[in-house]
Amino acid sequence: MIDCKPKQTPCPLGLNKELGNNSPSLSENTLYRQIIGSLMYLMTNTRPDICYIVSFLSQFMVNPTFAHLVLAKRVLRYLKYTLTKGLTFVKSSDGSAIVGYCDSDWGGSLDRHSISGYCYVLNKKGSINILEMLKAKNHCSKFM
Repeated sequence: MIDCKPKQTPCPLGLNKELGNNSPSLSENTLYRQIIGSLMYLMTNTRPDICYIVSFLSQFMVNPTFAHLVLAKRVLRYLKYTLTKGLTFVKSSDGSAIVGYCDSDWGGSLDRHSISGYCYVLNKKGSINILEMLKAKNHCSKFM
């Protein structure tokens, strides 16, 4: 994976459609479990941007398929793409504020598992405008 081609997104749109039911089960799921465990550690501590896909992939720890392993490797390729990017929080004197949104999907999964995700937006004006907040929420929901 060191020489892999980086990806700009951690998961494709239409995730359930892409997985399908045609993928064979993995005969040995140790590698899959190790990748997901490492991604969970990253997600919890430093990488909230991979929360959705890691939560999704962690639902298949017992019986992962080859398609799940390919998706897990795609997340690793995304991490390679974002290796030099990061978040820095400093106190602002102009009244900027961070606004957070979270959402969960309880009925969209084919196998009745719940999915959740969150998004944070920097509001540079200091006061929260309702129209801007709704635009930011709609923008974030495109990625969940």
